[in-house]
Amino acid sequence: MKQAIQLRFGQHLTMTPQLQQAIRLLQLSTLELQGEIQEVLDSNVMLELAEEEGSANIPSDRLVSAPSHDTPPVDSGAEQDSEPLEAKTLEAGEAFAENDWEETHEPFSAAAPSGASDQEGREYENLSGHVETLREHLQWQLRLTSMSDCDRAIAEAIIDAVNDDGYLSESLEEIQKGLAAELPEEDVTPEAIAAVLHRVQHFDPLGVAARDLRECLLIQLQHCPDSTPCLETARRLVSDYLPLLGSRDYAQLMRRMKLGEEELREAVQTIQSLNPRPGAQITQRHADYVIPDVYVRKHKGRWRVTLNPEATPRLRINHQYANLIRRASNSPDNNCLKNHLQEARWFLKSLQSRNETLLRVARCIVERQRDFLEHGEEAMRPLVLHDVAETLGMHESTISRVTRQKYLHTPRGVFELKYFFSSHVSTESGGECSATAIRALIKKLVAAEHAGKPLSDSKIADLLIGQGINVARRTVAKYREAMAIPPSNERKRLA
Repeated sequence: MKQAIQLRFGQHLTMTPQLQQAIRLLQLSTLELQGEIQEVLDSNVMLELAEEEGSANIPSDRLVSAPSHDTPPVDSGAEQDSEPLEAKTLEAGEAFAENDWEETHEPFSAAAPSGASDQEGREYENLSGHVETLREHLQWQLRLTSMSDCDRAIAEAIIDAVNDDGYLSESLEEIQKGLAAELPEEDVTPEAIAAVLHRVQHFDPLGVAARDLRECLLIQLQHCPDSTPCLETARRLVSDYLPLLGSRDYAQLMRRMKLGEEELREAVQTIQSLNPRPGAQITQRHADYVIPDVYVRKHKGRWRVTLNPEATPRLRINHQYANLIRRASNSPDNNCLKNHLQEARWFLKSLQSRNETLLRVARCIVERQRDFLEHGEEAMRPLVLHDVAETLGMHESTISRVTRQKYLHTPRGVFELKYFFSSHVSTESGGECSATAIRALIKKLVAAEHAGKPLSDSKIADLLIGQGINVARRTVAKYREAMAIPPSNERKRLA
């Protein structure tokens, strides 16, 4: 084929850098947005944190605040808030000179009162974020125990093999092989390992380093006082009939152990007072704290939706640097300041757009789920992304980005925005019932069931059909497993 130059005209859509930045900010969570703002503050001299006492003298077009609330809401049920978005001012850290540090923090003096020094020590200790692990707790007890060097090495190997729940994750043969490589001069026998394991199992918490659940419970029963009700029966139950106890086959247990229902009930209560995961009480997991993006509260009979003023810091254009820009100058410094000013304006506009979109979506969700705020989960209405997108005139992908890792603070708790979206099941009257409402009804039925005769999935489905909700047994089983509710045979208890 002959090569030639051709001229063609066409149209296509391209995403500008400003649009890409707005979309990226829209899907960031609160913590991610704060990190992004900090990076922009570090790289752009035109942006700064707005100080509360000096913000009155700054032009309003240079501050990022809540979006305007003059536009009418989608429905009058969610009242608009005319209060501006206040942002928490973050003070920048200041570097102390050596003389300022000496004046602020005096060196420790032996003449200082002991009470004051102890109090300061406790304050600094409370500020420490270190949490003692199970392994450190066991090693601390090992250092207080008198042992030979060989037994101490065995104990350390056993402690290293203990998982977070407190169980031994390796067999004695595997521990022996590891010790044979570390201590070639010592003849470590399985009997010696078992003897040291017996001593470690009596460390705090009781039952740690057990090889299975039976051994863990028996160790704890050995240290129960003699006045414990049905102690011997509980030991025999754990030692010989633990599988039957796990399947809650109480009739078979009473027949094999020749026990009455009252005696079996007391023995089961004694076993239930034990800790099946002894290491969990030492291994503390850090709690994940959620910063809500939107607040919903009821004021004079109407629901008000406002942005969280502490979610993002308040930004403004640094007018001192902006005044240095000369329009007629083409110097490199002046061009750099111009570029920084333009990027700062784009960033502020993107933040403004994010706040407006988030507030609009939150208002629409609150209006659709007003029954949930009034009456609870059982009144949750079916809602999908398309419904909100059609109401607000946006694309579903935009609604999905807005609801990603954004949280709504309500009188009933803090919920992610995606929590209010759920599928639906048809009812006999021709209406729809959300999956969240069905899960709440299932939880309510299970909580009110008879202890000796729990409801099966088929029975729960029949009860829901009696209330006009067309739901199958497998749907009930799916919702029950999603809520971590065990099946009926595992929920059976002695009446």
